[in-house]
Amino acid sequence: MGERPVDAGALIHELEGHLLIEATRGEGRAEAGRFTRQFGWLTDSQRAEIEERFAEEYVSLARVSWRRTVQRGAELRGEYEEAYRVLRRRLVAVCLIGMALLISAVVLTVSLARP
Repeated sequence: MGERPVDAGALIHELEGHLLIEATRGEGRAEAGRFTRQFGWLTDSQRAEIEERFAEEYVSLARVSWRRTVQRGAELRGEYEEAYRVLRRRLVAVCLIGMALLISAVVLTVSLARP
């Protein structure tokens, strides 16, 4: 590994990615088998070729879907972070106004209570 420190989080994410791809490949092969069974007239080599192409396309479509999901997640995160910033600014403003009113009321009460 050399002199660089190992980033456990990055390794875990990479491992998860490999496991996800392998699981998707397995799903693709299973779906390909189900798909080609309906074509009894295919030869074994034709069936194998169609299954391979189907499985490749299945993984490709899954990757496109994952990319869209990541993109939408980033968009939603940005939207929620902006909404949070707006709400936080409003809350701070309301607290400051409340404190100013409270201090004003105390000062007014004290000044009126003095003879």
